[in-house]
Amino acid sequence: MIPARVNLAAEALDRPTGGGRTALVWDGGTLTHAELRDRVGRLAGTFSAAGLGRGSKVLIRMPNCVEFAVSFLALARIGAVPVTVNSLLGREEVDYVLDHSGAEAAVTLADIAQPLLARRDRIRVFLWRGAHDGAVGLDDAAGDPVPPADTAADEPAFMVYTSGTTGRPKGIVHAHRWAVALGEANCRRIPPSPGDVALATGEWSFISALGHNLVFPLMNGVTGAILEGSARPERVLAAVERFGVTLLYSVATVYRRVLAIEGIEDRHDLSSLRGCSATGEALEAATWQEFKRRVGCDIWEHYGVSEMQMVLGQGPGHPVRPGSIGRPIPGTRVAVMDESYRELPPGEIGRFLVAADSPGFFLGYHRDPAMTARVMHDGWYHTGDLAWRDADGYYWIAGREDDCFKSRGIFISPYEIENALRGHPAVAEACVVPLPDSEIGNRIRAVVVARDGHAAPGLGEALREDLRARIARYKVPHVVELADSLPKSAVGKVLRREVAGG
Repeated sequence: MIPARVNLAAEALDRPTGGGRTALVWDGGTLTHAELRDRVGRLAGTFSAAGLGRGSKVLIRMPNCVEFAVSFLALARIGAVPVTVNSLLGREEVDYVLDHSGAEAAVTLADIAQPLLARRDRIRVFLWRGAHDGAVGLDDAAGDPVPPADTAADEPAFMVYTSGTTGRPKGIVHAHRWAVALGEANCRRIPPSPGDVALATGEWSFISALGHNLVFPLMNGVTGAILEGSARPERVLAAVERFGVTLLYSVATVYRRVLAIEGIEDRHDLSSLRGCSATGEALEAATWQEFKRRVGCDIWEHYGVSEMQMVLGQGPGHPVRPGSIGRPIPGTRVAVMDESYRELPPGEIGRFLVAADSPGFFLGYHRDPAMTARVMHDGWYHTGDLAWRDADGYYWIAGREDDCFKSRGIFISPYEIENALRGHPAVAEACVVPLPDSEIGNRIRAVVVARDGHAAPGLGEALREDLRARIARYKVPHVVELADSLPKSAVGKVLRREVAGG
């Protein structure tokens, strides 16, 4: 049940799980819940005194850092709408988000402020870690604390902009109710344990990391560890050891990169980990099994979309089925249906849909009602994924509708072949795409990144021979190419269209 009046910042900071517990930890220090609440309240007063308030859109352009956390929560506290963007965006991309979102102000760090300072004719710029003429410095800000705004549950709370890998970024508007719906679902999926420390490798400009590393830990009495900077395998594992991380949230690519380094698990004390989560792309069974063997803990896969954050997943309360995205979170209905909205029986592949009545769903795409209507209709959110479920209610992704293709008239799921390829000890990463062919429609093309020391001549044919013994002959790639790396988005997803175009 979602109350009629909800404020995201109050949900994160004013619950009885806080007090003297450590809320955030980073290389520069720590903050208890009480200290964080005080800093957020004072910064909220500063923003309020500057004329920001209910409905004010404010762009946040920062990497993961304590200043991001305080700024995001302070803006939400006064009913303003933080607009999160990747800190690596260039000037043209930042200009687009500023104009499209209608932001009237921006918060950033001094050393990455230039694209925003160039727009001071239209927006106010608030700076951390330095000063600049025409910008408002926040390092010494100490406004009078203000109470949370009395916001409605379905009032806009924040906006996230997608990475824009298939066109212009979309502004996804979320309501204050999102914190309750998804925070409590996260608590049920992975019940907190005393002393838990959560770390996400992704930037908080993306909703999964924002929830799992900042908002949900604060709500549920878990410490959030901040990794500022790149998520290279060595840096991630060093942070796990340094902060005593018990719950690691990342993408499948990061886990594969960790495993691609021989013996990396022996260089760090990872005994604090009680479980890891993976999202964003398929985590195949081969990666799960190797990680379990080498690191010693489960990876709980979950499925999410930027329009909701988390739809279903695995957790410690149920046996892990490697390769599955798990079961629906409480309060969310999903289905595998055909084009006539008939639910398909276990084992059959169909369109993966999510009931649109979940309170965790977005309010819509900013300034794009037509796109909102394209994905939200007939009572369902259309994910664009194909999936199937087993007899026990676990769901399995077969691929994106536009990633799957036919070869010799037979439906090909790239995920299945990639899973088989990654099961070979020489393969670190794999991506399967169609190769147009006038005779059979499409040939099957696999692009493979070999583990260190395994990129020997003849590896491609050796992989094809290995696959012939493990999967149906019609699924064996016609072409296997070796590459030094695969192109990836800012959140670590493989960019299939770039692979196919290459």
